[in-house]
Amino acid sequence: MFETLSDRLTTVFSSLRSKGRLSEADINATAREIRVALLEADVALPVVKDFIARVKERARGAEVSQALNPAQQVVKIVNEELIEILGGETRRIRFAKNPPTVIMLAGLQGSGKTTLAGKLARWLKQEGHTPLLVAADLQRPNAVQQLQVVGERAGAAVFAPEPGNGVGDPVDVARRSLDHARHAQHDVVVIDTAGRLGVDAEMMRQAADIRDAVRPHEILFVVDAMIGQDAVTTAQAFLDGVGFDGVVLTKLDGDARGGAALSVRHVTGRPIMFASTGEKLEDFNVFHPDRMAGRILDMGDILTLIEQAEQAFDAAQAERMTTKFASGEDFTLEDFLEQMMMIRKLGPIGNLLGMMPGMGQVRDQIKQIDDRDLDRVAAIIRSMTPEERRNPKIINGSRRARIARGSGVTVGEVSSLVTRFFEAQKMVRQMAGGLGIPGMPGRRKAAKAAKAKNKKGKQRSGDPRKRAAAARGPKQPAAAPDGAAPTGLPPGLGGLGGLPPGLGGQLPPGFQMPDLGDLQGRKNKKKK
Repeated sequence: MFETLSDRLTTVFSSLRSKGRLSEADINATAREIRVALLEADVALPVVKDFIARVKERARGAEVSQALNPAQQVVKIVNEELIEILGGETRRIRFAKNPPTVIMLAGLQGSGKTTLAGKLARWLKQEGHTPLLVAADLQRPNAVQQLQVVGERAGAAVFAPEPGNGVGDPVDVARRSLDHARHAQHDVVVIDTAGRLGVDAEMMRQAADIRDAVRPHEILFVVDAMIGQDAVTTAQAFLDGVGFDGVVLTKLDGDARGGAALSVRHVTGRPIMFASTGEKLEDFNVFHPDRMAGRILDMGDILTLIEQAEQAFDAAQAERMTTKFASGEDFTLEDFLEQMMMIRKLGPIGNLLGMMPGMGQVRDQIKQIDDRDLDRVAAIIRSMTPEERRNPKIINGSRRARIARGSGVTVGEVSSLVTRFFEAQKMVRQMAGGLGIPGMPGRRKAAKAAKAKNKKGKQRSGDPRKRAAAARGPKQPAAAPDGAAPTGLPPGLGGLGGLPPGLGGQLPPGFQMPDLGDLQGRKNKKKK
């Protein structure tokens, strides 16, 4: 959503990095570009004026003039002011001391209240609560049925005593839901109210009646982030008519310019609490002003990426995989498929890469990433037999043809996957072996294994000549000259500094290298 704004601001700041000192003209030009970028992003004009005034005031201060890198200081100022506009601190739900906690959703029709109710219920369940969804939208056709379907997908109970479609009293339903929640031991009640195509007196009166009947602990105003500056007008009308405690932004995955997110909080004074970033129930996050500001300025959002990984990854599965690698077992195609499916749970690959710092510069390349490539890889691996997954070396030409037919791909794609897997397997072995770095776990294990092997003693050869050579022992090297350290090498190689530690300074029997002096003498004799 903030792609256009992010690109404009990135361009503005890139022009500052080449300047060792900022003049008054540089500050004015930068402020002018930021103003244009915000207005193009559909940010409300009063918000833009206040924002630019604060940035210019701080940019003229000592924190920039005395800084070693003025450009970085300006970026820091803009980042801090963006965080302030977006709310400053993360606002959490205030739960009641005596359950149930009542949360009322309000907003225009089409803003996504019913779907958001299911997303909120799913999030509450993950936080350890037992939510109850209440179908108090009895005007919109099939609104009750939609909430029941969404609640079933979210795994949350739904209180819907009235059929809807214009039948029933929403105030009475909301009031009765509290008794039902206490009886069924639900600690959170989420009330889905009716919306209208526009702000009108009847809508405000009904929402106010529900508010007075249940006295909610939190009233969340659900606003479509794609309606631009009109979101500010709607939010102000709801604030005056009903009142609300927090804002929820929906459809942040759209192609709108994002001005609503920067305007609603500043105009209403109410914090943005949640953000909906997709159509799926899991596309729902707590709104963090600092992280959103980082995304706008192309600084990434690593914390959100980590949180999503913690939710998607199975701790027991990850521990099992770590133990397997540490024990020296080979990385198989089964493990490869398992790891790929864990990454797939995090969502679209493009979204994950978009959370990395600096990815705004390669946004066009990220958009070309197709998640269906991972599905094709999974289909190829699942078309293999268990033995082929454990030991891909046995996959010959006929097996590759069979796997290609089973997965609906070409033989070349199967061969490419197997080749890439062997490269990944080699990399995993290097990581498990500590990459040869002293002190790494894999290196210590290898040293212990070598030590244990030496303790087993020498094995007896079946060749009589080798047994006799082993009985005589290795040939003793010539004594080193006075003042020189013995190297353990044959005569003539003493100047090479010896063999690496661990080889004992000796070559195996039968592999002694000839003396360089003898070689030179034979060479001169042949010339004569």
